[in-house]
Formats: sequence, C-alpha cells, structure tokens
Amino acid sequence: MTTPLHEARPARPGRALPDTQQGIRRRNLARVMHAVSAEGSLSRAAVASRIGLTRAAVSTLVDELIRTGLLEELGPERPGRVGRPGSALAVSGHGPAGIGAEVGVDHLAVCAVDLRGAVRARAVRHGANRGRAPQPVIRELTALVRRVVAEAEREGLWPAGLAVAVPGLVARDARTVVRAPNLDWNDTDLGALLSTGIPLTVDNEANFGALAELWLGERTPGDFLHVSAEIGIGAAVVVDGQLLRGTRGFAGELGHVPVQPDGPPCPCGGRGCLEQYAGEEAVLRAAGLEPGEDLVGLLARRAEEGDEDVRRALRDAGSALGIALTGAVNLLDPESVVLGGALAGLSPWLLPSLKRELADRTAGPACPVSVSRLGSEGPLLGAAHSVVRAVLDDPATVAALHA
Repeated sequence: MTTPLHEARPARPGRALPDTQQGIRRRNLARVMHAVSAEGSLSRAAVASRIGLTRAAVSTLVDELIRTGLLEELGPERPGRVGRPGSALAVSGHGPAGIGAEVGVDHLAVCAVDLRGAVRARAVRHGANRGRAPQPVIRELTALVRRVVAEAEREGLWPAGLAVAVPGLVARDARTVVRAPNLDWNDTDLGALLSTGIPLTVDNEANFGALAELWLGERTPGDFLHVSAEIGIGAAVVVDGQLLRGTRGFAGELGHVPVQPDGPPCPCGGRGCLEQYAGEEAVLRAAGLEPGEDLVGLLARRAEEGDEDVRRALRDAGSALGIALTGAVNLLDPESVVLGGALAGLSPWLLPSLKRELADRTAGPACPVSVSRLGSEGPLLGAAHSVVRAVLDDPATVAALHA
C-alpha cells in the first residue's frame, strides 16, 4: 500500500530522528543499512564491529530488516576466514526503489533505482516543453512514471518515493515550482498535478545534480560548487556534505548572475545574464547554428571538425562561465568546482577559457575545476538516489509505508 500523494511529505536525506527509544532503534536500523550498503556485503559480526553495537543487538536489527525485505542473506562468507563463517548480508535487490524524474526544457525522463544503486527501468521522451502549459507536460510525465513503476514492479520492486528535478526555483514545501523561466512556469503545484499516489518531493535540477556528484562521483570532496549547464545554467553549493539552500531555498541561480549588465534581455527579467552567453541556445546562436535535438552532440562534432565559429562560441561561453564563477569562488572559497550537465560534454573547448578567467580574477589560489562523469544524467540519478538515501536514512518508516 502506498501513501496518498497529498498526505506524504518524505524527508530530505540526513534528517534528524528523535532521541526516544523508538528514535534510537530507527537510527540503529539506519546505521545497519548504511554499513551494509557502503560495503556491498557484510556479516553480522562485521556490521557490529563497524557501528559499535553488540552482535546480539545487530542480529535483532538485521532480522527485522530481513523481514521487511530491506536486507537479504547471500549465504556463507567467502572461505579463508578464521572461525565459523558468518552469513553475508546485502541490501535487497528487490523491495523499495527510488523513482527519479526530470522535467527538462527539451525532454522528460524517468528512472527506477534499487537499493543497490542499479538503474532497473528507464523511460525518456524528447520534445520541447518550453511555452507549454504545465498540465499536459505533467500528464506526459505521469504516464512515463507509471510505465517505469510497472516495469520495476515486474522485477519485484515497489516505489518508495518519487523525486522530480525541475529547471527552476522550488518552494520549501518541495512540491511547488515558484518560477521556471525557461519553461515559463510560475507558482505550479506539481503535487496537485502528479496523480501517481507515490510520496513526492520536487527540487531544482542543479541540486539533484550536485547530490548525484556527492554520492556517485569519484573522489568528490565534501565542499564544492556544482555547475549544471544546459539550456539554462544552475549551480548548487555543497558545504560539509550538505546542500546550501538559502533562506527561501533558492540558492544557486548562477545562470542569472549578470556578466554584462547592459547585455541582452533574459526570460528572468534581467539583462546580460550568464545564460545569455553560456547556455546551449546562446552558444548555438553565437556559432550561427540552428536549434534541434542533441545540441551538445552537434556542437561537439563541429568543434572536433575544427569549425572555428563553434570553437570561438565555446571559448566565449567558457569565459562567461569563468567570470560568473569568479564571484562565487571569491565569496564561498569552495574546495573545487565541478562542471556537470549537458555542457560537461563540451569541456575540452570550454575549460581553457573558463580556467583562465578564474585564475586571472580569483583573489586566492586558483580553484580546481573538474568535469562530472555523470554529465547530463546527474539530475535524474540524483533525484532517484535521493529516495534511496531516504530509505537508508529511515528504513523503519519507509518499510511501514508498504506494510
């Protein structure tokens, strides 16, 4: 059984549990889940050693997690260990799954990720969403969600939650899109439009991209500035492993930082915003190319073939990114900058001018810049994994939803 959408408010990853006996039990269940998830497989004794509880206490917790389908036993541990071999535990490849969805300017996407982090089902629709009313777009997204959920259920999974990434400002209620300039949406309650019956949370696509980088990236530090660059340009600041959201939850609108105060008008109402110089469509205009599907692929092919107009447009976009990032780096002093989103695929031509601007304009030592290996998949994967992390953070409550 799933909780009706209007009643469900899943917590963001990392929420605090109360210091009651029940809260302590729930925290310990979470500690067991995180320990097993981090290692892939562990015995009860190894779990007890890692989290500092007695074997008897861990065994009780493990039995509960097995009964609710969150852990499973794989059989005896590998040979070669001293003493009686224990039974290896792993998070279940069945049971809860995180459903991630993305509303892009030119696409919709949905995927299901199991507790082991594997993508088990996926659906994508390419097509322009800019200028369309929210209702038909969300109807199409709902159909994709139902298709992915049905495919996941055939593999023994059930949806623990639905997280939707959008290119815009999201209210603290985690369901209302306050403003998405590149979609032309304002004050849109996705909770009222997404009729799936699955617990819902909505967040900015750059935030989900940053979380994906934090959880799935290679050697990602706990403090970094993540830039998600596509048709729009967003950013997310991660400090000590947590998103910096701002008072109203709107932190990270790098694309609307002005780089030329008297520049061209932007859909946000400002002028000379970064998106007008470094967004996908801006780069196409500067290169003299017509919009179409796979904009990044087109630009990359032309750049590889030596098209000087494209290369110049990308150099200029990299310079604009560097100018905008300079202010953020000087203000926040992050450990690194990570370039994600679709423009990560254009990094060979963007990074030289971007790094040059940062080096010339940053007050302190040059800030390292890296490219996300997740690329344009980051927001979608981050959305799905945010649900998975919520299961690991509070397995007792999530299991009760399906009881």
